[in-house]
Amino acid sequence: MSNLVIGVAASSSSFRPETARKFVSVLPYGTVVILGGYWGLMSNVAEAAVERGLEVVFILPYFEDAPRRRGFIPVRTGMEPRARSVLICASADVLVSLGGEAGTITEVFMAYGMGKPVVVLKGTGMSTDRLAEAFGERLDSRRSAVVKYVDTPEEAGLEAIRLGLTYRGGR
Repeated sequence: MSNLVIGVAASSSSFRPETARKFVSVLPYGTVVILGGYWGLMSNVAEAAVERGLEVVFILPYFEDAPRRRGFIPVRTGMEPRARSVLICASADVLVSLGGEAGTITEVFMAYGMGKPVVVLKGTGMSTDRLAEAFGERLDSRRSAVVKYVDTPEEAGLEAIRLGLTYRGGR
């Protein structure tokens, strides 16, 4: 069986190394983490993942690059950020939102629209916190995918594992 692939949507402007470390700490070895760049919380997740021995794939927009180092796999798409988000969501078994603004919300809806399970961390102080109240576990009437809201980064990781493995087994 292939490795679990977890897409992470996270703030490009907020740095929260402890959130990243706690999230990554529960991921099994062999997990592949997909990120849309190397800035803000995404860089915190990348660093925590490689420290733990996980591979990180960066689906990069045209203006971004990632450090060249062991465990980092950059994919330079030449695309603008919203276009590269399609690749992140399509490539992941599950998408996790660790808090963010419009870009993160876009990726949540995109993954949901693709039928991918989504895990949203609450209590981040960012706009994604409003998703639970505004939409709950049903982003629209079609119920295209499962959306779960969690209170801690560790719960986000554990729920991503559960949902990612369940989804992957169903395709």
